[in-house]
Amino acid sequence: MTDVAKGPFWQDRPVLITGATGLLGSVLTRRLLELEADLVALVRDWVPQSELVRSGCLDQVKVVRGDVRAGRLLERTLGEYEIDTVFDLAAQTIVPIANRNPISTFETNIAGTWTMLESCRHSPKVKQIVIASSDKAYGEHAALPYTEEHPLCGRHPYDVSKSCADLLAASYAATFDLPLAITRCGNFFGAGDLNWNRIVPGTIRSIVRGKRPIIRSDGQYIRDYFYVEDAAAACLLLAERLAQDRSLIGEAFNFSYEKPMNVLEIVRLITRSLGSSLEPEIIGGGTGEIRNQYLSAAKARKLLGWKPLFTLEEGMRRTIEWYTSFLARGS
Repeated sequence: MTDVAKGPFWQDRPVLITGATGLLGSVLTRRLLELEADLVALVRDWVPQSELVRSGCLDQVKVVRGDVRAGRLLERTLGEYEIDTVFDLAAQTIVPIANRNPISTFETNIAGTWTMLESCRHSPKVKQIVIASSDKAYGEHAALPYTEEHPLCGRHPYDVSKSCADLLAASYAATFDLPLAITRCGNFFGAGDLNWNRIVPGTIRSIVRGKRPIIRSDGQYIRDYFYVEDAAAACLLLAERLAQDRSLIGEAFNFSYEKPMNVLEIVRLITRSLGSSLEPEIIGGGTGEIRNQYLSAAKARKLLGWKPLFTLEEGMRRTIEWYTSFLARGS
């Protein structure tokens, strides 16, 4: 295992997180509170079901209510709270929603990114910025696994939004020497994700309630599945390394277990773990998504010394335990 964020680095450090009530944001907020960071969270929507709210963690941070596209608000927040480190996680992350409502996805994921970058450019106290991109930024390529050298060429709305945001970040690093680095991860899973149309929480809920899990595609789409606790640890590690080594400015890093699975395989892993014999119902749809996509994490291992803290199976076991308890409470 990699020791992440040990020692005094985060203690009392002024940190801003956008997207704090999302899956990754909730976990990263909890981790930073444990490390005694001086934490500010930008929150657009009040989501009482969010794990960040339910756990009481949100009560322990400074909360700024507003949208990531509000430049004056961001500049005021960065300046008045003397922010040193930014984790820009705010995004519309659901692919089917992007296909139905592309404009709102473009506004949040693209305009929100350039607004944050421009606000940071005018805020001299900011020393480290971690921009959360995605494996979807690569678009679709025949050569697998994807490395950081693959071009960014998204075609579908969500993929395009992440390609654009990623390129904007690289542009600000190259042109203005903005001290940022970029994460590209696969499909997150973990405790607290209440987007039930995602395959992991949706499958767990169906099986716990004695229903056949639904696979909206043909079950053969291949993806990386990445435990959110490892994603949060990777963000912390990248910010620390960026503070130590300015040659990392503008660099992007893939984070992955390098264990791609198709949808049917991940559903069957969950089914076996829950001791269920229920077979999934395969709808056979799923348009507007990349068919096969998974990552190489060789660069992160080499340049950052990164190793995951968990295996995919360990992360899934912990995730299932959380949802089993959560659903047993009648939620």
